[in-house]
Amino acid sequence: MHRVLRPKAIGLSSLRIGPFFTVASVELGNTTTKCILVTTNLKSGEIFEIEKEVRMTRDVRPPRSDEIIFGETVFGVPLTRDSVAEMVSSVLTSVTSRSGIDIHRDLHFVVRSTGVTASFASPSEVGAIVQALADGCINAGIPPRKMTAAISAENLPPSLHDFTWLKKVYFDGAIASSLPPANTEVVANEMEGELVTAGIKGAVKGTSIDFRNPVMTLDFGTTLAGRITDDGFPYARTIGSFAGLAGAIPDALTRGSGLVKPGIGCTLDLPRVRKSSSVDVNFECLEQAQKTIRIDRVPGGVSRFGTVPVNTEAAEESNVILIGVDADLKRLEKIGSMLANQEKEMQLLALIDLLQAWIVQRIVSTAESENLILNDTSLGLTGRAITTGQKPKFVAEGLQLNNGELWTTSHQLVFVEDGLAMGAAVAARCMNSMGTTQHPMGGRRGDRCIMAERMKIQGKKLK
Repeated sequence: MHRVLRPKAIGLSSLRIGPFFTVASVELGNTTTKCILVTTNLKSGEIFEIEKEVRMTRDVRPPRSDEIIFGETVFGVPLTRDSVAEMVSSVLTSVTSRSGIDIHRDLHFVVRSTGVTASFASPSEVGAIVQALADGCINAGIPPRKMTAAISAENLPPSLHDFTWLKKVYFDGAIASSLPPANTEVVANEMEGELVTAGIKGAVKGTSIDFRNPVMTLDFGTTLAGRITDDGFPYARTIGSFAGLAGAIPDALTRGSGLVKPGIGCTLDLPRVRKSSSVDVNFECLEQAQKTIRIDRVPGGVSRFGTVPVNTEAAEESNVILIGVDADLKRLEKIGSMLANQEKEMQLLALIDLLQAWIVQRIVSTAESENLILNDTSLGLTGRAITTGQKPKFVAEGLQLNNGELWTTSHQLVFVEDGLAMGAAVAARCMNSMGTTQHPMGGRRGDRCIMAERMKIQGKKLK
């Protein structure tokens, strides 16, 4: 399908009379910092958006002289524990206040995530920034218990007791019936891949699409995240993971064009006045840009790929194939400067749309060559650098399997806005065992709910 799926809006009055589970997703990204309030109808599984606020991460306050800089964004913006906590607290307070949500009465859970991983030495160091996010949530008044899984139904509000399975099953780490890699330090942004995969599964509820395992998911934020799962039952195994650059590639072209501020500008700073397909594409620039980009299986022994920390030994131990995207960003900036002055902005957008569609093709072709694409694998895409402009159209109409067959002839394709935020809603439900047997997200496409199998497996473990 070509349409980008977006969560429906819902009013506060409906929220307080229906069987809803409300979650705040807080994400610190390289380009944007977001807080999105989403709620799930516990009977239908549909996810709705209550309120949303997006800020530019570059606007985080500068470090003070007595603070330790523990990392920086891919664009070099320095971060400290207190500066991150202050931004997170501010955006979370703003969103809850504007929406009329009472943190203690109406908000059930908060999920934190980050895509800021480029400056860390290893995937394990990302814990420091996750702790800074937790500080911000606590400063905004979020009780710590609303950031951890409930051990029993008694730990949940009475209004949710009828919708949890905690009396029969426990949370065993599987989100939407997908198990993480045995060693979770394969890539620094492993949690992003997990949330995005869950979010795309949840986004299709209320449609005729059955987006369950096996799946391949890609999040085109500033950096790349995502997973590939097999068709295991009741739980699918992660067999592929992604790392490297995504939105940073068009951002580099944009900075080179001179249309945004050098060093800190990005494609979000460009106004979109008309469709980029209405102008001629500079194919010379497109070909040069493609030559600067490397898309391949990440070789053993490297510690970074596309600026993102990776652990190839952990990937091998977990039987996970790691696919990466890297690029010469300085060279891309020079290519951006080559665009004609006349209609430069539209030429730039047209170039970006075609380049991003080409990157998706190369990623899919690499995954298929590594035998990661099964007969029923569905593809889900989210993130600012793939759901905007004409990219969904170009991908849907041009994406092919290695034999030349159009992807959509035999495989599902969906585009989702804010997949990570919807993944927060799904993850929070899974952590508190709030699945719906009538509208399952777990299991295989076209197959039954996995709850009975979960009870059998966990019953054996308890004996």
